[in-house]
Amino acid sequence: MLPDAITQLVAVFAKLPGVGPRSAERIALHLVQTDVPLVKQLADTILHARDKIQLCTTCGALTEKSPCRICDDARRDASLLCIVERAVDILSVEKSGTFRGKFHVLGGKISPLDGVEPDDLRIAELEKRLAHEPVREIVIALGTDVEGDATSFYLAKRLARSGLMVSRIAYGLPAGSGLEFADELTLSRALEGRREML
Repeated sequence: MLPDAITQLVAVFAKLPGVGPRSAERIALHLVQTDVPLVKQLADTILHARDKIQLCTTCGALTEKSPCRICDDARRDASLLCIVERAVDILSVEKSGTFRGKFHVLGGKISPLDGVEPDDLRIAELEKRLAHEPVREIVIALGTDVEGDATSFYLAKRLARSGLMVSRIAYGLPAGSGLEFADELTLSRALEGRREML
């Protein structure tokens, strides 16, 4: 039987994505047997990262300063804007090496059953960007589940205007999954095979 302090540590690690009960236990047992300076360094590094990282005020990406490096990069194609669900989805698209435009993080998907309505997402911020930035094409890069499809079609209708093409990445992604599960080649092909909506 594990001491309470270790049991509590296991419970905390088990809440992390991709960490099951056995992995959480192994990590906890390793840490309580590790030299104190290393454990303190780990704890300080976690707290430091949590304090420093913020969301970009323009696109919603994870960054240490706002605007983020992508929004600030004059070499990126400002006429091309990729819409993703979460900030970490930008990392997946960037790994594909195919997309050279800018990004906008919605902060979720429309899901009435979970109480997520369009007003809960960063759609108003997106419309402000469209009024001030030279965007000619929006690429919707949301997962292929029901909520992703519904959000994509909602955005395509709401954003439809003259001179703006709204496309969606091709269905090279597994149905019912998010971008974090796609390998670089699949995501690259999905971006290259995007098509206009409506």
